[in-house]
Amino acid sequence: MSDKLTTEISQTTETEIRWRGQDLMTDILGKRDFAETMYLLMTGRFPEPWERQIFDACLITLMEHGLTPHAIVSRLVADSNPDQLQIAMASGLTCVGDVFAGTMEGCGRLLQEGLAADDKAQWCHDTATAYRQERRPLPGFGHPQHKPDDPRTPRLFQVAREAGATGHAIGLLEEFGTAVDTVYGRHLTINATGAIGALLLEVGIQPEIMRAIAVTSRAAGLTAHIAEEQKTRSGRRIWTLVENEFAYTGP
Repeated sequence: MSDKLTTEISQTTETEIRWRGQDLMTDILGKRDFAETMYLLMTGRFPEPWERQIFDACLITLMEHGLTPHAIVSRLVADSNPDQLQIAMASGLTCVGDVFAGTMEGCGRLLQEGLAADDKAQWCHDTATAYRQERRPLPGFGHPQHKPDDPRTPRLFQVAREAGATGHAIGLLEEFGTAVDTVYGRHLTINATGAIGALLLEVGIQPEIMRAIAVTSRAAGLTAHIAEEQKTRSGRRIWTLVENEFAYTGP
């Protein structure tokens, strides 16, 4: 075994740039789109047409969702560092996590476990019961705004099935959702990140890298918020509004 550091992702010479063995100029530029090329860099191959369609839908879905913490943080930092927009972008992206936009990773792991179970119905019941009894947040379920259901979820499932996904992960998530409602005694929506966790499994993306898809997606939306911030200068007004809303209660 060689001690030499290696990479399979890219190679650059005086006359060539190759990504995963593909020539950037002749094989990619003008021939492949962003989703296909990102998938190539991640997996080592171009996606099949049905995989590309599903992967692209996942990238689009989490791109923008209004004045979320990601957008607010980016606007505030852009106001503080108007000439360093990369700092504003990076600051907003740190909000992608276990609460906002990043729970497809946890849902993907759950579904992987369920797909390996012999008795999937029993797995659904037991897993929902365990989360309920332990009062743990259920990744991929619930939404503070979209009630009773997240409108993005059924559309994502429809896109994936029409594109040609096997539907194994999607079907399990739907079955799990039914078990969750039964165990919890109320309806919990499957949110967009839960749906994306299932879709990414359908196209061969492992849970360990799923959150990076959300980061890539949300970066595009934050670009729009920073561009608008440059015109409206809302960050200073947000700061003033928050400051005025707080009342001092100390000694």
